[in-house]
Amino acid sequence: MPEMLSLNGLLDKVRSYSQGKGLDILEDAYHFSREAHCSQKRSEGSPYIKHPLSVAYILADIKMDVSSIVAGLLHDTIEDTGTTIDNIRVLFGKEIAFIVESLTKLSKVEFKTQKEAQAENFRKMLLAMSEDVRVILIKFADRLHNMRTLQHLPENKRQRIAAETLEIYAPLANRLGIGWLRTEFEDLSFKFLMPDLYEELVRKVARRKEEQEGYIKELSELIMGKLQEEGLPGKVTGRVKHHYGIYQKMQKQRITFDQVHDVLGLRILTDTKANCYAILGLIHSLWTPIPGKFKDYIGVPKSNMYQSLHTTVIGPKGERVEFQIRTEEMHRIAEEGIASHWKYKEKGALDEKSSKYISWLRDLVQVQKDVPDAMDFLEAVKGEVVPEVVYIFTPKGEIKEMPIGSTPVDFAYSVHTQVGHRCVGAKINGKIVPLRHKLKNGDTIEIITSQTHGPSRDWLKFVVTQRAKTRIKQWIKAEERHQSVELGIKLLEGELRKHNMSNALMKSDEILKVGKALGMTSLEDLFVSVGFGKVSPHQVVNRLLPEKAVEEPEPLRPRRTVKEHKGVSIKGIDDVLYHTAKCCYPVPGDNLVGFVTIGKGVTVHRRDCANLERLVVEDARLVGVEWQPIGDATANARLFVETIDKPGILANLSALISSVNININHLEVTTTQDQRGYITFIIGVRDLLQLRALIQKISQMEGILRVRR
Repeated sequence: MPEMLSLNGLLDKVRSYSQGKGLDILEDAYHFSREAHCSQKRSEGSPYIKHPLSVAYILADIKMDVSSIVAGLLHDTIEDTGTTIDNIRVLFGKEIAFIVESLTKLSKVEFKTQKEAQAENFRKMLLAMSEDVRVILIKFADRLHNMRTLQHLPENKRQRIAAETLEIYAPLANRLGIGWLRTEFEDLSFKFLMPDLYEELVRKVARRKEEQEGYIKELSELIMGKLQEEGLPGKVTGRVKHHYGIYQKMQKQRITFDQVHDVLGLRILTDTKANCYAILGLIHSLWTPIPGKFKDYIGVPKSNMYQSLHTTVIGPKGERVEFQIRTEEMHRIAEEGIASHWKYKEKGALDEKSSKYISWLRDLVQVQKDVPDAMDFLEAVKGEVVPEVVYIFTPKGEIKEMPIGSTPVDFAYSVHTQVGHRCVGAKINGKIVPLRHKLKNGDTIEIITSQTHGPSRDWLKFVVTQRAKTRIKQWIKAEERHQSVELGIKLLEGELRKHNMSNALMKSDEILKVGKALGMTSLEDLFVSVGFGKVSPHQVVNRLLPEKAVEEPEPLRPRRTVKEHKGVSIKGIDDVLYHTAKCCYPVPGDNLVGFVTIGKGVTVHRRDCANLERLVVEDARLVGVEWQPIGDATANARLFVETIDKPGILANLSALISSVNININHLEVTTTQDQRGYITFIIGVRDLLQLRALIQKISQMEGILRVRR
């Protein structure tokens, strides 16, 4: 049965680890929050105070300090009630007010899209986290309770919140080393995003557990006996891989559930690092280890401080068994991460060990100072919380951690911006390699530079770190802006000559007024827009001509600022050609953006198009695009489906697509020797909702390994 929530229950929890200090302020915060939220109800109809109290319980479960629990009780008061931050500051002090304000959404700022609002709120919270990490831990508790009660929300909200949790909060919890939280975030998101697949996996895991329970028990007893014989202290427990972890493995390795061998495994906890290695030696002497399956995270810990030895062996009866071997302290850090050594100084300052968890964030904040865009910052955070890394050596023998897939250019920018800008080549282990070469564990890298060299746009195709992407874009943006200013001036001067007008107008107040009327804030912005082709020189000069010089006065009608084309609205441009991008196949309902190409009009992309990131370094070349479905009109979408190669699967897929009234315009099929089929469909869909529903149906078909756009 779920725990009954009460103030006394919360006080008992906190008292159990805090020697009862500061409980008066906690009681005051509870009564203040209950009063502030007294007229509100949760989605399921319960009093709203249940939510902040649940958040406080979660914080007490991870033994947070009293200030954090007080902030957890108060975290929604400013946003949802008549309370102000000044009220909080007067009653509860500056420290708690700072945390509560950092968790309050920017409701008074107007944003163009919900995504922009989410990104800016997230950016605000992470900037505060770089000063006081308790901000994100309270947000984690808030998000966890919302995820645990997500079934009470409408479907569209469930999907949005679950997707955001999986995309941002789970990787962030992992980066901060909080293993149990990452697991719960991932499994809850999986449950709401792909309910049928989740339920199927739950059933299969339960069946596998039941089948192998006896085997794991026998194996545990055998190992305990061997440890005692050798005089090695240790505790052996069974371990079940979490459901989303299994799903990820199936997707990544393109295998079915029956081919996942480490659903169940064993964990051995001991007392010292030396005994971890001794137990590893014992296991390898008993059974044959599988090559390539041994990982030493004790010698080289993960960036989130995770330490453990992992090995997979061919155990009794020929079964594959994965072992994790670590000390009790390593296990505590693996589960609790940054919350495992809570030694706060003034205003949430971290001890030296804990500060390593967020050093990456502080670096990121520094890099992003020059790029204030919230969406860019959000993408940067996503890039930094990717858990997989490679370890490489500098020429001096220092070890450096880089994200998996990093190249010499990424490494050069991690050393210094100027080293990145001047990079012309690299040596890996003494041999010259291309700049797009992917770094591997144990590589020793040396960067070759030239003072006359600058970055190339092509680098954006292969760099993976946000630092490199940001610095390259800044360089190209400055170069392109300079070129577009020159081109804009040249085009405007040519247009002025056509009308026998003086070049002196180029620096006049009159042309500045025209620029402002067209939405520019300076002459340079006007020249840039003309250079990029966003504003025509004729449009500018026409507004400078005296009224009588205009050959034919335009009939009186409201000036259009939006051009309509079969449901596509391109904002701020009077007359323009457009076409949809073949790299991402946007459909109605996608978050869209237009990219202005001189002489070719506007190409409409999805905002998350990977190609767009490489193309766009100057926002002046982007235009807002809206696209609403009209009647029975359809747009082409592309689907990649990976299947087990067996008879009838293509026929079943085609029948499913036809059954939901979707037309197949084109398809390509290839098969491989390892019994895999790869099918590319070009289909006509009404909108994103119809496409998502189809993807969900295809993913649940027998024999389907993966489906994506």
